[in-house]
Amino acid sequence: MEKLLHYVWKHKILPLKALLTTDGREIEIIDPGMHNTNQGPDFFNAKLKIGDILWAGNVELHMKSSDWFRHGHDSDSAYNNTILHIAQDVDCEITTEDGRRPPQLQLDIPAHLFQNYQELCQTDDYPRCHRIIPFIPTLKAHMWMDTLLAERMKERAQKVQNRINRLNGDWERATFVTLCRNFGFGLNGDAFERWAMMIPLQGIGKHRDNLFQIEAMFLGMAGLIDDAAQIKGDEMAEKWKREFAFLTHKFQLSEPMKASEWKRLRARPQNFPHVRILQIAELYYSGKVQMSALIEAKDIQEMHRLLSVGGTSENSRKLLIINTIVPILFAYGKHRADEKLAQKATALLEELPAEDNYILRQWKACGLNVETAADSQALIQLKREYCDRKDCLRCRFAYEFLKQ
Repeated sequence: MEKLLHYVWKHKILPLKALLTTDGREIEIIDPGMHNTNQGPDFFNAKLKIGDILWAGNVELHMKSSDWFRHGHDSDSAYNNTILHIAQDVDCEITTEDGRRPPQLQLDIPAHLFQNYQELCQTDDYPRCHRIIPFIPTLKAHMWMDTLLAERMKERAQKVQNRINRLNGDWERATFVTLCRNFGFGLNGDAFERWAMMIPLQGIGKHRDNLFQIEAMFLGMAGLIDDAAQIKGDEMAEKWKREFAFLTHKFQLSEPMKASEWKRLRARPQNFPHVRILQIAELYYSGKVQMSALIEAKDIQEMHRLLSVGGTSENSRKLLIINTIVPILFAYGKHRADEKLAQKATALLEELPAEDNYILRQWKACGLNVETAADSQALIQLKREYCDRKDCLRCRFAYEFLKQ
């Protein structure tokens, strides 16, 4: 509930009456201050007129005034610049470490806000704020979605950068690992990333003109040669095994993965891991998925052509562009301080149609306009980082719901 009290102050959802300190002085809020989610006062650099005096400093909030002492603020010099203490229940006077007695305000959480917040927290519906969505102006909704998209782009670029750091700055290998991870299409993403990190690209690069050896290496390291026999036959599987034994000795390969590490339950045949690995082998053999080729591709059509080797479907290629090329472009643009590359990444999302999944179908059912991949990526960010965590107090859609 203290977070909700913070919310009331931050957004100035206040009672329709004068705000008075406990000693009767009127409070005028010029600036509620900057919300601090780390250690220290709750709001920095607030500007308040209390009585006839203009104050600048920090604001602290508690459910009860006595929490000030319980949290040790009376002996902490960080709270000496507190110009107002707010509590829902003012049950005592407070003092700072330097002996001051900051003025106090008793502030209640409005009943309608509390009721709406309880509804958001307790409902099993998704989205929780679905009732308000049709009434949010389109411009306001898309301003929030633009912010969410920027958050998602930054987070995904950071994941790429983390891989690059683990790979000692090797962008080419990080591109390969990112591509492979996204060939898992969610179900096997982690397994594909582990597998890709095991592939000795520098060594297998010497055999890049030999598709058979690439297939043997890729399938062997995944522990899926026997599975791939369903496609290419037992005779080919035996040849792959002999070749993989040779490559294992030549490159002193680590222990391969086990077939049991891959998930198949509820996967469609085209998403079976051995099918996807054969597609990756053909893409790698073609040389079209090197980082330079992906970054220099002029448009979406060229990106589709680069990824079309190996029988990948149009929808799979669209997802690979969204989840691989766009984050790589954005991360590389930020790394090089090249805004054109970063803008190109965002522009790609605005050109591509929205993904079709259960998350987006639910938002559409609420009446939200979802047309491009930029829209869908924003709403995926909203679900994972806000809705799933019940972090409604940071969401602008929830703000519209709470204040109604």
